[in-house]
Amino acid sequence: MSGALGDVVSEYLERGPVLVVADLLSLITVSSCLVIKVPQINTIRANESSKGISVLGLCLELFSYTVMLSYNYTSGYDFLSYMEYPVLLLQEYALIYYAFKYQDLLGRRTQVVAILYSIVATLIYMKLFPIIILKFLVPFCTPIGATSKVLQLLAILRTKDASSVSRTTWALSAFTNMTRIYTVFFQSHDWMLLSNFLISTFLSASVFTAACVYKKKAKAE
Repeated sequence: MSGALGDVVSEYLERGPVLVVADLLSLITVSSCLVIKVPQINTIRANESSKGISVLGLCLELFSYTVMLSYNYTSGYDFLSYMEYPVLLLQEYALIYYAFKYQDLLGRRTQVVAILYSIVATLIYMKLFPIIILKFLVPFCTPIGATSKVLQLLAILRTKDASSVSRTTWALSAFTNMTRIYTVFFQSHDWMLLSNFLISTFLSASVFTAACVYKKKAKAE
């Protein structure tokens, strides 16, 4: 038994240190996604304020996560290949709730949209939602994800207040995108994905930098 295990380990290590590191970084990335938004949620709850948070950016992010999860689920792909999306989505629900709550946006219109979203989500879960629509929407997730980060950056620059923005969340976002640059480059060589993660890393790092600058200024005042 131990000999067989040793053979498996030896065969795995023969892939080379570059790919072994890529697998390790993938594991770290997925693990980080399990808690990536928790610091942001806790910051908003502790401050009882979501000032400096872009609610439109959060909604765009929610759309992107929902489409990607729905497409993978409806296509019948292996759960391990998209397991971070359900966890990210649950965290996004909590984040949107608190952001809307402290910006007094939990009105009738929001409730109607939430009901419509739940109906569509139920249809997707029952595999009654046309997959052709999801296939059409998937390519838009990359620019939408980038736009959500740009909106968050602009929200900080406009209000000059990052007291409700979690630097930990955005640091983790930049880090996980950076690790994906390595894994994509050495594993799939997909230049479309690579450009996506390069842009995401830059934008997440920009939001993190802006949050650091305006949190310091807020404390100084």
